[in-house]
Amino acid sequence: MPPYSDAFARPRRKMVEEQLIARGVDSPRVLAVLGELPRHHFVDEALASRAYADGPLPIGYGQTISQPFIVALTLQALSLKPTDRVLEIGFGCGYQTAALAQMAAQVYAIERVPDLFDKGRRHLKEFRFANVFLKLGDGHLGWEEFAPFDAIVLAAYAPQVPTRLKNQLATGGRLVAPLGDAVGQSLVLFTKKTDGAVNRRPLANCRFVPLVKGLSAR
Repeated sequence: MPPYSDAFARPRRKMVEEQLIARGVDSPRVLAVLGELPRHHFVDEALASRAYADGPLPIGYGQTISQPFIVALTLQALSLKPTDRVLEIGFGCGYQTAALAQMAAQVYAIERVPDLFDKGRRHLKEFRFANVFLKLGDGHLGWEEFAPFDAIVLAAYAPQVPTRLKNQLATGGRLVAPLGDAVGQSLVLFTKKTDGAVNRRPLANCRFVPLVKGLSAR
């Protein structure tokens, strides 16, 4: 983990206590990881003082870093084991990717915006994770070469989960995605059963940017 100022220790602790624990996040692993991960490292310096506030922040290119509670809720719902392989769609600035890397065996993360891909990659490089693999591409397609995945997480909303992503989820796997439209969205947990059926459970209302096909030009 890169060096960071102790000046952020108190805001980070307050974030965990008032935003996560107070809202029902009780996974010891999730609380430990987010209690140490320097969120301010993943936002622009001008926004560092707001890094632990209760809400999303802009990270450029029309994208955001998600509200801490939504990240925590997602991680808790995934019920990650140290042996799990995770696919992340839309890694953005890399904050959630860094958390996933500390909770799973391997993380395969895709970002479609070239400049944001470079930005997130720079952030993650400082952590020297050996288990994170990044790809510039269309998240709708997933990463079939390394499928199936024990867990899949989408960081952008869609009317429904792309079929290719469902097909890349292992039996017993968990997938968390924000579903809906520009008016309203719900964070949903999908669990793939042994008979191939997929259970669905809503977690919370949320607000994400849309999942868009294709690549942006540099």
